[in-house]
Amino acid sequence: MRRLIRILGIDPGLRRTGWGVVALEGNRLSFLACGSLATDQKAGLAARLVVIYDGLRRVVEEHAPHEAAVEATFVNKDASATLKLGQARGIAMLVPAIAGVPVAEYAPNLVKKTIVGAGHSEKMQIRMMVGVLLPKADPQSDDAADALAIAVCHAHHRRSTLLKAVAG
Repeated sequence: MRRLIRILGIDPGLRRTGWGVVALEGNRLSFLACGSLATDQKAGLAARLVVIYDGLRRVVEEHAPHEAAVEATFVNKDASATLKLGQARGIAMLVPAIAGVPVAEYAPNLVKKTIVGAGHSEKMQIRMMVGVLLPKADPQSDDAADALAIAVCHAHHRRSTLLKAVAG
């Protein structure tokens, strides 16, 4: 009998953090839930991080994932923005880790290549392919669609990721 594995994908962002949960049973992938957590841009950094923390904690409690995956941060020209994104990403990794859920990281280009077949694809292509791969999914934002893409990427690469973690 094949075990059902719930995978939480997280697309970290300070303005919006997307999340998506998929179920993997054998080779069969199915949509469970998705959404995004928006923060008030006028609030202080600490208050915004608390919103992300509380929201992801509720998601983890409600959906009880077995594994989680987070998109790795890319460095852009704005060092301040990169640091703030890194702090949101830290929260995105911390919440599942506190709950005892192993967390994997995937580069944005690997996620895109896994979902669309090309490492430099557009948001619309990702949304379209998420709809093909998870027909019942109806993400209301690009962030939620990206989070589902991260979860699907983990479903495809989890064996090699888990093997690396055990070996390393």
